[in-house]
Amino acid sequence: MYTTIIGLEIHVQLKTKSKMFCRCSNEGELQPPNTTICPICLGHPGTLPVANRLAIEWAAKTAIALGCDIPEISKFDRKNYFYPDLPKGYQISQYDQPIGLKGYVDIFLDEKKAGGHRKEARIEIRRLHLEEDAAKLVHAADKGVSLVDFNRASTPLMEIVTEPDLRTPAEAYVFLQELRQLVRYLDVSSADMEKGHMRCDANISLEFDENGARVNTPISEIKNLNSFRAVERALAYEGARLYQEWQDGGDVRMRTSKITVGWDDATGKTVLQRWKEEAHDYRYFPEPDLPPLTWTPEQIDQLRSLLPELPAVKRARFVEQYGISANDAAIIVSEKKHADFFEQAASELDEWLASLGVEAADALRMKAYGTLSSWFVNKLASILAEKQTTLASLTLTPENFGQLIALIVKNAVNSTAAFRILEIMAETGGDPAQIMQQENLEQVSDEGVLQTACVAVLEANPDAAQNYRNGKTNAIMFLVGSVMKEMKGKAQPETVRALLERLIQSERNR
Repeated sequence: MYTTIIGLEIHVQLKTKSKMFCRCSNEGELQPPNTTICPICLGHPGTLPVANRLAIEWAAKTAIALGCDIPEISKFDRKNYFYPDLPKGYQISQYDQPIGLKGYVDIFLDEKKAGGHRKEARIEIRRLHLEEDAAKLVHAADKGVSLVDFNRASTPLMEIVTEPDLRTPAEAYVFLQELRQLVRYLDVSSADMEKGHMRCDANISLEFDENGARVNTPISEIKNLNSFRAVERALAYEGARLYQEWQDGGDVRMRTSKITVGWDDATGKTVLQRWKEEAHDYRYFPEPDLPPLTWTPEQIDQLRSLLPELPAVKRARFVEQYGISANDAAIIVSEKKHADFFEQAASELDEWLASLGVEAADALRMKAYGTLSSWFVNKLASILAEKQTTLASLTLTPENFGQLIALIVKNAVNSTAAFRILEIMAETGGDPAQIMQQENLEQVSDEGVLQTACVAVLEANPDAAQNYRNGKTNAIMFLVGSVMKEMKGKAQPETVRALLERLIQSERNR
């Protein structure tokens, strides 16, 4: 029916200790209103800004991580407009000479998220620049007034602008997730959208055929997007609204400029706010109180050397090194602390594997890594979800988690007992082997003991055994469960099943 053409403008708040152009605390959101302010961030006459060196370096480092070119010279500009949240009457930003140009982010969507559209794309980054944030308006509707909290004024922001390369709301969702992951790995921002540390404006237009001609609609810029889901929902709604308005012969057919709409998450609709200003409306000119920024190749190389292993590279390495699925790798690498935990646990497994000798270690290595991945993504994640906590808050160490996986791989415990051990470790910490002994959870591996239990269960349940012989294969699961109950959960289900099938078969052959 139509193709959506989407570009994003993302503001990322840097977590420096001080603001962009003064020494006030950059944690004003945690303080009472209008307490982390000074004459500089309030724009008093006679004051002079001084640029935050760390914010500049972090912006350049982020630009490098995004594959941007770093121009030799960049500068600050004044962006002039008048609004109650802008105490100076202008915003110090960057216009024609930003810190970074021409980068990219590669995105990948699974089958469900792609929804029949492309599953991978390279999204070009037009520019990355630095600027200061405005103050915060608090609308007291019951009193009929709006209040201004200047604590946020002059907070350092990176603005990252994409080319209109996104084609679906789902792609915008995945792109923002990828970008948030990147800045968190760089440790330059918490990028929490709900707290406003990462904010997004989305530009959308439509392209479709009408009566043999190609139609490109004017752009809508959507504001007030404070979650990934809100971005996806707002773009889907505005795309459908633009198309319907075109079909109905509405204003979209007549206007030639961009409009700004706000997103109302409660109603799931956009609301017209204003006709969008163009660059010339802001009367940009160079900031006279700040010198240009100059970069040498040596400085850029130094910043590049400080980059950590980035998420996309780490995901690919995890798949290659540990033989895990791309989906599991994406989940594990989504948080740097999770990836570090996984690698430390894998290192503990490596020590155990090394103690077995080369041949035994090679035979078990991929099984061990696969078990580690599965238990991290499923079992450990379920405990975190149940407790509504984070990995860092648990007493569980990666070394002990790796030791637990070793117990599972060498069949010292079955999965039920292992999960009980994991629950205890999450609560109190401790060595998994000691917990296994203390709780009497060690798996019974003596085949004679297991066979005795299997025979007893078969004798007590002749109908289930006969059902299995008659082709009702699900009956075996009842018998396995009965043996597990008899053994108080201290048996390997696969071993029990094999024994039961062998006993039933031998009975059939008599």
